[in-house]
Amino acid sequence: MKFPKDFYKPVLMLAFLVFASCGTSKTNSGDLVADSQEARTTITQRYPDMADLFQNSHGYAIFPNAGKGAYIIGGASGNGAVYENGRLIGYADLKQVDIGLQAGGKAFVEVLFFQTQAAMNKFKEGTYELSGNVSAVILEEGVSRDVEFNDGIAVITMPKAGAMAGISVGGQRFSFQPLK
Repeated sequence: MKFPKDFYKPVLMLAFLVFASCGTSKTNSGDLVADSQEARTTITQRYPDMADLFQNSHGYAIFPNAGKGAYIIGGASGNGAVYENGRLIGYADLKQVDIGLQAGGKAFVEVLFFQTQAAMNKFKEGTYELSGNVSAVILEEGVSRDVEFNDGIAVITMPKAGAMAGISVGGQRFSFQPLK
């Protein structure tokens, strides 16, 4: 497929803006923990079945203020708090790059649930990747779905704001920093 010459300049400019905006927007750890606790409360109030996942999973990483923007090339990022057996053990960063027929922007909450100690340990090794074929359960008002674990990890997302349309392929990368 051949694109017109005028096509590349706006796409490259948008790609630059998307990647530049995917940098870490660190808030202080107190704000991040408070936002994470608030997101967990919101999820469990709106979707009571999710309370079991928070209680019964070995651990979870919650990204309360993740954001994504895209125009053909997309990027997402967010900061999160990581809990093991109900106790805060560190922080994590989420980065995503994808490509496809997509446009728009959105804010969302994402939670990774770790079913086993082995899955939790793999995440805590420092850099963890989810491939593009791992599907997240998208929580929608009035809808409760069964969450399935794949290799000991389940992913849920809850939209917060924005509009996004399209089909894309990509993956997510996470880095973990333990509490000092």
